[in-house]
Amino acid sequence: MRVLLVGDVAERVRLRAQMNGSMVVVAEYATVAAARAAAIDADAILVANRETDSADPGSGDSFAVEEALTPREVQVLELLAEGLANKAIAERLGISDQTVKFHVASISGKLGAVNRTDAVRRAVRRGLITL
Repeated sequence: MRVLLVGDVAERVRLRAQMNGSMVVVAEYATVAAARAAAIDADAILVANRETDSADPGSGDSFAVEEALTPREVQVLELLAEGLANKAIAERLGISDQTVKFHVASISGKLGAVNRTDAVRRAVRRGLITL
């Protein structure tokens, strides 16, 4: 899998060490916006693990990304953030509403979200999408 790494230098070094060569790092960037703007062909964007805020240790919203979102999942997530229903997302992307439902479940699982709104909130906080 070809990936782009995002985060500060120390975070990217730590993530690269955790990957143990399991993925090919195509490029590294400080922000998700910079990674997207580069328009480099990659399978995923990995956001390096950020330490949780010590003032709120029980927030349950650590910034660890266990598995990166696919480009299609990011598209679905962006449309979720616009408030579209599954059927409307399916029409926009030319896929079935069942496929959208599958993507939403996958996104929620990867982000540790309990519902669609929580998935959007977590994605915004992690810099995966912007509103």
